[in-house]
Parts: sequence; structure tokens; C-alpha cells
Amino acid sequence: MAFEGQYGNQPYSTRSLQQIFHRAKTIAAIRQGVTFHSLKHSYATHLHERETDIKLIQELLGHNNLKTTLPYTDVSRRSLE
Repeated sequence: MAFEGQYGNQPYSTRSLQQIFHRAKTIAAIRQGVTFHSLKHSYATHLHERETDIKLIQELLGHNNLKTTLPYTDVSRRSLE
């Protein structure tokens, strides 16, 4: 699934999304080093903490191999408990 870009059926370029993300961080006065990857990691961690099935998290993240998904859940509070 891709976000539709300014030219109709063409997806946004990676660079355009990065610029939009950077502007949003600036407007929100977020100074921490937040990236697309950190959002993905946070999303997976929150899903894991809410006891979402790991196979569903794998599918949502677009991973072919479960081993690729597991590191996203390592820091969840549920894992630490």
C-alpha cells in the first residue's frame, strides 16, 4: 500500500515523505531523532504490548521471515516483564 502522490496514481517518493515528516516534526517542535524506522518500531512494539499475534505483526510490517520481526518486539514492556 502506498500513499497517493501529487500526480494521481503515482505514489509519493521516499524523499517527499521524508520532507513532509521533517516539516511535521518541526511544526510539533520535536527535537529528538525520530525517523520513519522509529515509528515502525514503535508501532510494532505497541502492537506486541497489546498482545497482537506476532504473525499478524509480521504481515503488517511486510516481513517475509519472522526472524526479521522479532527484534521489533524485544524492547516491549511485555517482554521485559
